[in-house]
Amino acid sequence: MTQPELDAETLYAQLQSQVQSALAGTPRLAVVGIYSGGAWLADRLAKSLAVTDVGYIDVSFYRDDYAEKGLHAEVRPSHIPFEVDGATILLVDDVLYTGRTTRAAINTLFDYGRPAKVMLAALLDRGGRQLPVAADFVAKKITLEENQLLILQKAEDGQLSLTVDHA
Repeated sequence: MTQPELDAETLYAQLQSQVQSALAGTPRLAVVGIYSGGAWLADRLAKSLAVTDVGYIDVSFYRDDYAEKGLHAEVRPSHIPFEVDGATILLVDDVLYTGRTTRAAINTLFDYGRPAKVMLAALLDRGGRQLPVAADFVAKKITLEENQLLILQKAEDGQLSLTVDHA
């Protein structure tokens, strides 16, 4: 299988355009990124939307496959420094795959309160869902082999890049 062309900055611009068109001016909008790639995207989206309520979630302990997969190399505390009750939350992740990370992130959010609405934005949707989860905003849908991983990286200057690796 040939690897798709993946320019992270172009994909981000497409995602930003979708989100900005749909959510600009939304009252009580907050942006929450899933560590780490989703957090980088969330920071940029919040800035472009002029949203000051920004938070971050680490789903490591909330995943239903925690015992099977173990912990990532770096576990960070979730940080939601705003009132979740009644807010419209834009949940941001870099890659949507099985849906398990999204489910875990929503469980985490509800530990902080009951949002009015949760919307999902993802840079890439690679299919392969195991749970009924769909993104409201996605820059691109791609197909990869099961043993391939998409890795979003952020350079020191803030530029994003995507690579395809093998598990």
